[in-house]
Amino acid sequence: MNRDSATAPDDPIDVDRRAAVVEATQAWIDRAGALYGRRFEPIPVLFDLMGRSAGMYRVRRGARVIRYNPWIFARYPRDSLAVTVPHEVAHYVVDCLHGLHRVRPHGREWRAVMGDFGVDPVATGVYALDGIPTRMQRRHVYRCACLVHRITTRRHNLILRGARYRCCRCGDDLVYSDAD
Repeated sequence: MNRDSATAPDDPIDVDRRAAVVEATQAWIDRAGALYGRRFEPIPVLFDLMGRSAGMYRVRRGARVIRYNPWIFARYPRDSLAVTVPHEVAHYVVDCLHGLHRVRPHGREWRAVMGDFGVDPVATGVYALDGIPTRMQRRHVYRCACLVHRITTRRHNLILRGARYRCCRCGDDLVYSDAD
């Protein structure tokens, strides 16, 4: 469990706290600029993330954005500012320095940036999410030679477009099974 109290927020963070998070995000970006001797452009910050993730760095069609979960930020304000904000800024910095296609999401480059920030390179937070709106994805049943796998709609759609997933245990391709 994280340091902040686990009281259930009735609402996501308010406008003043959102402004503080945006300001903190820019402060970490400025800190990265000082550490690496270059200027990193300001990045849009959205508070539209739902589910179990506190934050997300995303690049879509060349547009970079950091998304935060306003309900988790309301419940865990200190942890969010101390851990989630630098975590997402580190992804942005790694993208600017190395490109996302050349590195693993929480690989050595990301861990190095987190170390330079003086923040523990923790890939995921552990939060009590009762009372926080979450989205549950439908699971699709796939089979291999040894197991039944339940995969998300996102991966199911990727398979429909030609992606292949293999079982880590037996190495066989996963095959759709319409039986639940």
